[in-house]
Amino acid sequence: MKILITGGAGFIGSNLCESLCVNHEVVCMDNFLTGRKENISGLSVEFVNHDVRKPFDLKCDVIFNMASPASPVDYQNLPLETLETNAYGIKNVLENAKRYGARVLQASTSEIYGDPLEHPQKEEYWGNVNTLGPRACYDESKRLAETVCYNYHQKFGVEIVLARIFNTYGKKMRKDDGRVIPNFAMQALAGKDLTIYGDGNQTRSFCHVDDNIKALEKLAFSDIEFDVFNVGNPDEYSLKQLANEIISVCGSKSKIVYKELPQDDPKRRKPDISKIRRAIGWEPKIGLKDGLKKTMEWFRKE
Repeated sequence: MKILITGGAGFIGSNLCESLCVNHEVVCMDNFLTGRKENISGLSVEFVNHDVRKPFDLKCDVIFNMASPASPVDYQNLPLETLETNAYGIKNVLENAKRYGARVLQASTSEIYGDPLEHPQKEEYWGNVNTLGPRACYDESKRLAETVCYNYHQKFGVEIVLARIFNTYGKKMRKDDGRVIPNFAMQALAGKDLTIYGDGNQTRSFCHVDDNIKALEKLAFSDIEFDVFNVGNPDEYSLKQLANEIISVCGSKSKIVYKELPQDDPKRRKPDISKIRRAIGWEPKIGLKDGLKKTMEWFRKE
């Protein structure tokens, strides 16, 4: 089976490349806007240097569309590129899928729920998103991408599974990624204070990347013609709990300092994964402490 992974040099995309190239012919497409060459170094994949904002023609059986800046630091520094990647990129992916009858796994995001008024978040929840805020370039373009997928399925019959990915962590993350676990990890390993924005009581749910890619692969290779699923770990932790766990895992003497909460930062985020459990029997297996130990080993090497 020939598989195309757009954004394949990014964090989750490169983990998919590593997993799938064992049994499949894998093409990694990236333009290194936020991805890294070293993430795919040594892997048995064909590399295509291309920006998905431009049309392409590549015969394949399955497309994992992972292309997009995904951390707040990246998409706030690259707002127009993020908008265009998610708006034009998904159209180019779907046109290619339509041409060759390929299935598509679209990497959506928990950010489409915004600062949620429903907790935990089910797939039926429509979200609470500020269209004029600093996170809107990512949130709204991912919401638009879901709508584009829906219409391509309705009009052309393209088989598409939407995966709303919640906070994910693990190997191949950039140390300057800007997300909370790399930030805390770098500070703890350097013996610096860990910076929490807000009072630290805001919560997140953290899924190890090994669990995440198992879900994405099972969804992509299922017989589901069109549907949307949360992909994440429902175990909920406050940022204070996370910071203390990382300090413990690193054996660090770091302390926690607090700064002002950024605009539109969600207060709570937790997936309801009952739907994906029923559909494909997936649920995460790696607990936070074990996942953090693996991740800290990666960052120490980095």
